[in-house]
Amino acid sequence: MRQRPLRSAAGGNLPSDLGRFVGRGGELAQLGRLLESSRLVTVTGVGGVGKSRLVLAAARAAASGSQERYCDGVRLAELATVRDPALLELALAEALRLTDHTTRPPRTVLVEHLAGQRLLLVLDGFEQLVDECADLVRELLRRCPGLHVLAAGRRPLALDGESTFPLAPPAAEEALALLVARASAADPAFAVTAENRAALVELCARLDGIPLALELAAGRLRTLSPEQVLARLEDRFALLTGGVRGGLARHRALRTAIGWSHELCTPAERLLWARLSVFAGQFDLDAVEYVCAGPDLPVEDVLDLVGELQAQSLLVREETPAGVRLRMLETVRVYGAGWLESMGDAGRLRRRHRDWYLGLATWCELDWFSPRQQEVAALVEVELPNVRLALECCLDEPDEAHLGQYLAGTLWFYWAGCGRLTEGRHWLERTLEPVDQAVDYESSRLKALWVLGYVAALQGDAAASMSALYECRDGAAQSGNPVAAAYAVHRMGCLALVSDDMARARELLGTALEQYRAAGELNSNVLMCQVELGMALAFLGDLPGALALCGEVREICEERGERWTKAYALYVLAYAALDAGRTQEARLLLTECVAINHVFHDLVGLVLALELLALVTVAEGDAAEAAVLQGAAEPMWGGVGLQLFGSGYFNAPRLMCRERAGELLGAERYAAYEAEGRALSREALVGRALRDPQERGDGVGGVPRRTGRARGSRVPRGAAAEQPQP
Repeated sequence: MRQRPLRSAAGGNLPSDLGRFVGRGGELAQLGRLLESSRLVTVTGVGGVGKSRLVLAAARAAASGSQERYCDGVRLAELATVRDPALLELALAEALRLTDHTTRPPRTVLVEHLAGQRLLLVLDGFEQLVDECADLVRELLRRCPGLHVLAAGRRPLALDGESTFPLAPPAAEEALALLVARASAADPAFAVTAENRAALVELCARLDGIPLALELAAGRLRTLSPEQVLARLEDRFALLTGGVRGGLARHRALRTAIGWSHELCTPAERLLWARLSVFAGQFDLDAVEYVCAGPDLPVEDVLDLVGELQAQSLLVREETPAGVRLRMLETVRVYGAGWLESMGDAGRLRRRHRDWYLGLATWCELDWFSPRQQEVAALVEVELPNVRLALECCLDEPDEAHLGQYLAGTLWFYWAGCGRLTEGRHWLERTLEPVDQAVDYESSRLKALWVLGYVAALQGDAAASMSALYECRDGAAQSGNPVAAAYAVHRMGCLALVSDDMARARELLGTALEQYRAAGELNSNVLMCQVELGMALAFLGDLPGALALCGEVREICEERGERWTKAYALYVLAYAALDAGRTQEARLLLTECVAINHVFHDLVGLVLALELLALVTVAEGDAAEAAVLQGAAEPMWGGVGLQLFGSGYFNAPRLMCRERAGELLGAERYAAYEAEGRALSREALVGRALRDPQERGDGVGGVPRRTGRARGSRVPRGAAAEQPQP
């Protein structure tokens, strides 16, 4: 029997440390000891004192340490950009790479996932949601005995059993070492000399050794001598501590450092700093030029101004899957936001920010039907914090609900195609709450309604889906909108498909396809309608009809570079190939299908493809590998949705594979291989599914591999819905 592999603790999402971690050796060791004795450790301290860097260093040390302690990995949840309490649990689920298509509360999903895991969860930037975060962490720790939490914030979570680690600024020598390291990084010619050492030491003392303050000062050492920096800081000390009299000295020093950097900026740099505060998380130069430029800040000057702010450590350049992005440290952003409010320009800038992301979503929807699908998915993922801000901006203005409906509806491809159903439904329902009879059925509301119906159907919530789709259909008829009507009928057919009503699915999907063609509509949705009609035909036994429809979709997708819909067409083509006994062809189709669905985090498509691949594998003669794939795919069903889970048609391959592999292996061996599969991470599972069958050896128990038509490979149809459920 194959041995169950030890899950690697290397699994995680910790960012690489772009700057050398200077000093803090004692604190790092002390924090490591606290983690060994306490399940909840919170590092506290003033903004800019280095909490995040220390916590990430400790997390990296934990990830590279004993695999036994955190055998399920170390995961980071960055919460600074999360403002809506309803998104807190989704942010944690995202950090854990959980994809759940059901209507179950995200907290339930988190608890079920973490209950049997030994994992270190790192929380950074929770201050704006401290009560909600404390409540969630309390429940997770209580119900998940293998979970440990390492948090960084300006205040503790105040939970029983919490060990707090107040982080003070580094000692004098470490502060000097940090200042010199950062100054040398900015200017390789910089060096400590007998002449400037005293001024550098005094500068560290003036800034209380706060790392952020030192990094800001280091940026100025490119153009000023240490003595000049000291003189300018001294001149402004009393002025820049206004409003914090009586506060901690280190708070005053930090405000002094930021305020001093602000004073040393040119008027144009200060203006850009304030306007950049409307962004959340990462953003690109194009967005900056659109949102921040104006008559008082010419667009042709923005690039140089961004470079100056970056040189002063006020902006950070980061590499992302969507390309180079800029980010403003939260403490610096908050300072700029205060100036923007005082200028009375915050509302206008937020609306410009919203308009940019409305445009971005529109472009992404169009570009989804192109070879750039994967780039679009990565782009929206990176820009999600700003998209959320744009949605909130729409909801804050009573007369702009239609913009929120448009934005939430336009992102259908991301909610449905990239594993974001729960968050998508959250925004769709919020934007649809205001109902103004005068604009009730304008196109933006109709779009949000059919997208909500689509999302709810994929979650297995038939009642909510039908309610939204009927409203969309009736509203489309009332307003004379044939395209919205086609989308409503299409998604009604989709709901019938996953509910095993194949005759109705065939009728509705066929009607929708005719309506799409009459309206001249062609995109991923239209092609998906054709694939879903092909599925219905295949399940009803009309394999020639299914092959014709899905073969045409495959050709169009390859011509247009579309991959997401293509994966579903490949599933139907593989289903037909397996039924005809062409197992090698079915495997090639399914491995491509698995790879595409994994890229887009499409859980529905992935689990269906994996289970059909398991049936192909047992038909090839490797019952053990089939059982492993079955075991690995089975936990995914909990995240797909009750309607789809209960489908006799979609579940027929799983039931058939279980029966055939069980006969070949016996109940005990089948259960052991299935358990081996359940221990695989999703990445490991996909890698295994894509592996060449020849690498697996000669099958199990002397069962020879078959070529050509495999005996008993026909997939049950027609009466599949009557299959007994497990």
